[in-house]
Amino acid sequence: MSAPPPRVGVVVITRDRRERVLDTLHRLTRLPERPPVVVVDNGSTDGTADAVRRRFPQVRLVSPGRNLGAVGRTHGAAVLSTPYVAFSDDDSWWEPGALSRAADLLDAHPRLALIAGSTRVGADGLPDPINDALSTSPLGRDADLPGPAVLGFLACAAVVRRSAFLDVGGFHPVLHFGAEEALLALDLDAHRWGLAHCPDVVALHHPDTGPRPGREARVRRNVVLTAWMRRPLRHAVGQTAWLLADSLRDPEARAALRGAARRLPAALAHRRRLPPRVERRVRLVEAAA
Repeated sequence: MSAPPPRVGVVVITRDRRERVLDTLHRLTRLPERPPVVVVDNGSTDGTADAVRRRFPQVRLVSPGRNLGAVGRTHGAAVLSTPYVAFSDDDSWWEPGALSRAADLLDAHPRLALIAGSTRVGADGLPDPINDALSTSPLGRDADLPGPAVLGFLACAAVVRRSAFLDVGGFHPVLHFGAEEALLALDLDAHRWGLAHCPDVVALHHPDTGPRPGREARVRRNVVLTAWMRRPLRHAVGQTAWLLADSLRDPEARAALRGAARRLPAALAHRRRLPPRVERRVRLVEAAA
């Protein structure tokens, strides 16, 4: 009897971190679920693509030839044929059995588009602080979802329903990278898809402990751009004014403001106000935070 087709595939994005991604692939390809794995190489110059081909011929490699940022995940999901897609960064992977649990939950809950799993960090497996924030979501629990409803998640600890993810466009190219999850969560909710925290679906994250230059600026840039793309005008102006005030004393804020200004025309071209129902939910989350 032939084995049933896999229900979950994994997409890994990477750039110039050859040894890290090879270690991640070593772990992913040994999961009991044997998921198909796609690596999207975001323009590496350190031999990542050749090393992946040589060491893991069973892994599908996508090489767009440039740095797509988070949009690489969308490209990876598009080439998979599994109904569900789990995301890993090049320093994260999934606990054995987690993908099967995710698939069972998605099978059983047809409105569920995204599982925000639990994240355990480092060799000691310490819980990421986001776990508590997700488990105490002020949105409560919808009857047709398997866990607390959420409007936030970590991409490296998320499993999505592939059709829903692609139907809303995946991760948005205007944001590139840095807090890109928020816009996707809003777009899924606006299309009446459910997002839920499912703590039994566990991702393992082993990030570098060193500095991450430019990370704060990218995150703050994308908070402002997301506001202009989906939130009321007053909120978008307020976020921009806050960033402008901080830029007078903070170089990261200045970098974020410059980045937001460069991308603002593209953001405005994609502006689409959230339905009032979703805007109310966003405000509940912001008030709780």
